[in-house]
Amino acid sequence: MPTTSRHFQLASHGSIFELNRGTRNGLAAQPQQVLIRVGAASLNYRDLLTLQDPASNREGLIPLSDGAGTVVAVGAAVTRWKAGDRVSVNFFPAWQGGGYSPAVLATALGGGQTDGMLSEHVLADAGALVSVPDHLSLAEAATLPCAAVTAWHALFERGQLQPGETVLVQGTGGVALFGLQLAAAHGAKVIVTSSSDAKLARARALGAWKTINYKTQPAWDAAALDITEGRGVDHILELGGPDTYDRSIGAIAPGGRIAQIGVLTGFASRPNILPLQFKNASIHGICVGSVQHFERLTQFLSMHRIRPVVDKTFAFDDAPAAYAHLQSASHFGKVVIDLS
Repeated sequence: MPTTSRHFQLASHGSIFELNRGTRNGLAAQPQQVLIRVGAASLNYRDLLTLQDPASNREGLIPLSDGAGTVVAVGAAVTRWKAGDRVSVNFFPAWQGGGYSPAVLATALGGGQTDGMLSEHVLADAGALVSVPDHLSLAEAATLPCAAVTAWHALFERGQLQPGETVLVQGTGGVALFGLQLAAAHGAKVIVTSSSDAKLARARALGAWKTINYKTQPAWDAAALDITEGRGVDHILELGGPDTYDRSIGAIAPGGRIAQIGVLTGFASRPNILPLQFKNASIHGICVGSVQHFERLTQFLSMHRIRPVVDKTFAFDDAPAAYAHLQSASHFGKVVIDLS
């Protein structure tokens, strides 16, 4: 059993946080807990926001919600897991199944008061764990808890996606590419938007049906209507926020579903929702998902042998560079930190 474990933690730096290295003594699993040796962690846009928000996140917090590793010890009451099992921890450890409760927000890993995954060892409640699919590496599995579960929840749990339906995803970040891969594997027709023709070419290689460069076609809602012969898109993963919402409403089909997910252009969305009434369309608020959602996702990934898109992997000591790479918005897919 390790006597010390390295991690990164948030430290005040003026009006923002910076990442500082730290260590802590070996952790001991309580009766219902599991001790995990983290093999890899991954970043989400939320992690950039956390650095900018000392008012909502405590000093010394270990960041990152997403990671995967190997069980090294289990508590006396744990029967499902054993040493050597490969596992991920759910984004909301307290949301294990059933309906959503706002109370789970406080348990989200890597934010607020709850330590996350950027540590060599973590403790987790046994009920918050999900097995890593056999065909995935720990680095690939580390990308799943937030982005992949969010896309799965939006399209399959709430959206009830059907083969042959159309899906539009905004950009080529983690949620967008998982949405593309999951929907394409299910037989849906996926439209991807991006400002980069090179990224759109890579999206087509992953199975995108059509692509729209919103830099050369800023009225991408009109382009989506043209692609669908005027009908509109059945499902939209709304990832942008204020700068994209009205166009999402313009592009949605009658009876379609907009999954409200992202805040890439800010938090102050005030779209004109009246057109939804006359389209009988709807907006679904999506906030990651439960352990049960995660388990159904991993079953689907295993069945279709889907591998996450990892843009770049950084060494543990280079964690600040991983944040900078995500901030640059040059990535295609997920940014991973190797803790092995």
